[in-house]
Amino acid sequence: IAISASRQLAHGPRQSLHGSLSLVDLAGSERLARSNATGDRLKETQAINKSLSALGDVFTGIAKRQAHVPFRNSKLTQLLAPCLSGHGKAFVLFALSPCSESLPESLCTLRFSSLISQCELGKPTRLLSSFSSDPPAPLESDDASTSASKRPPAASASSDPKKRRCA
Repeated sequence: IAISASRQLAHGPRQSLHGSLSLVDLAGSERLARSNATGDRLKETQAINKSLSALGDVFTGIAKRQAHVPFRNSKLTQLLAPCLSGHGKAFVLFALSPCSESLPESLCTLRFSSLISQCELGKPTRLLSSFSSDPPAPLESDDASTSASKRPPAASASSDPKKRRCA
């Protein structure tokens, strides 16, 4: 979902603010041996598991403040890169099954959520563009202290409510 807003400043150029909302349902990982998936369902299950693995690699990279975070490893992580790289917010919801047969998948989900909860993205930035009758100005951040290349500090056990956590 794309969101755009613009306003005319009293004594200046017009400003435009652009944002997006990504809703992703990964349908959970499945154990292939248990699901007995074949054909297209098998390919879909493998793709979901691969995307979840790539997403886990991204969260590990962010949590460990690695110089290279592997956003390019899947289409999912490429699409989520803007909200996971400090320019937005991320909210992750996990569902667990109460069935005892699903215990291995539920434990896997809890381990994955634990990994994500260790990741701190920092304060999101607002990207504004100003324009008048001239060509649009390049995008600039309204928070000069945060830049795209700067990574937030690693997650800590701090109980500071101002710090955003990704899970």
